[in-house]
Amino acid sequence: MTDVAIVGIGMHQFGRTEGVSGQDQGVVAVRRALADAGAKWEDMQFAFGGSLAAGAADTMVSKLGLTGLQFINVANGCATGGSALFSAYSTIQSGMFDVGIAIGFDKHERGAFRVATARSGPEGYYGASGLALTTQFFGMKINRYMQQYGITQNTLAKVAAKASRNGSLNPLGWRRKPLSEEEVLNSPMLSYPLTQYMFCSPAEGGVALILARADVAHKYTNKPIYLKAAVVRSRRFGSFEVLAPHLALEHGDGPTIDASKAAYEMAGMGPKDIDVAQLQDTETGAEVMHMAENGFCAHGEQEFMIQAGETEINGKLPVNTDGGCLANGEPIGASGLRQVYENVLQLRGDAGPRQVPNNPKTAYTHVYGAPGISGVTILSR
Repeated sequence: MTDVAIVGIGMHQFGRTEGVSGQDQGVVAVRRALADAGAKWEDMQFAFGGSLAAGAADTMVSKLGLTGLQFINVANGCATGGSALFSAYSTIQSGMFDVGIAIGFDKHERGAFRVATARSGPEGYYGASGLALTTQFFGMKINRYMQQYGITQNTLAKVAAKASRNGSLNPLGWRRKPLSEEEVLNSPMLSYPLTQYMFCSPAEGGVALILARADVAHKYTNKPIYLKAAVVRSRRFGSFEVLAPHLALEHGDGPTIDASKAAYEMAGMGPKDIDVAQLQDTETGAEVMHMAENGFCAHGEQEFMIQAGETEINGKLPVNTDGGCLANGEPIGASGLRQVYENVLQLRGDAGPRQVPNNPKTAYTHVYGAPGISGVTILSR
């Protein structure tokens, strides 16, 4: 099996960039990735790219160069970036090409995400009744989890405060103001138990990653980061998802559990081997639940871990070191690639004031989104 390395990374700042289209933000990310790898656009043999709201990614060639490369659009909800990366990884592993690029970008309107439920599976009544409003779904999901496993609202506030501190250290992040736990708890209640500052916001941004066969990686970088696993999974019967029109009597594992297990097996690693993790945190409850679903603890153990500071940058398992979605917002096409971008920086030792100490060697990313899709990657030096 061909080993795959990430040899170039580029990112356009997340947040709000007035007057710049989502696609143009993606173009900036591509050019920065090419510069990072010391490569040219015409060196790319293939591309996979995706965006939910900012246009077809393959039309970027009109701004980057009409070189005739194979460019395939990817659309997979919040896992769009992860799916583009999985596709690029698999393409190189197959032996078909030596070097290519995965791209994600988006530009969302202000406010909450609006879901066209009739187009996504459920009938129109589902959205009209408010069930597709993600704040309500996430509130119900974490409220149930808290009752089952003894998670407190203060722990949810600690997650948001950590995200804001980490985000304040990220020059390409959006939310740069550290918040206290009290400020988080005292912000307006949106969907109990989640307050305003416990949610991320729709955002803008772009990320590009250049991948190459490991045996040619030296042409582009002296710090290759190896992609040991890239996995995408969909939901099983009985899992509780945002677009599910019913809740089954039988409880089923969510797609994150399946994706996580498959990624560990592919990489030949386990949770204890991971030095830093980026986990989907659309709201603070998601980070808490995903810690267990990705194998980093048992359900309920998050209460102690978070209260003890174990997920801080200098903790036993640093989580969302760049501030996650809470501090960066979520441009859907780019979020999964932002996590990988951050992990590459951490493994290179180039993360600046948010650098994880003790020379991390392995890193983990996880995305989750409607209608029940999860993507996981594992990187190593």
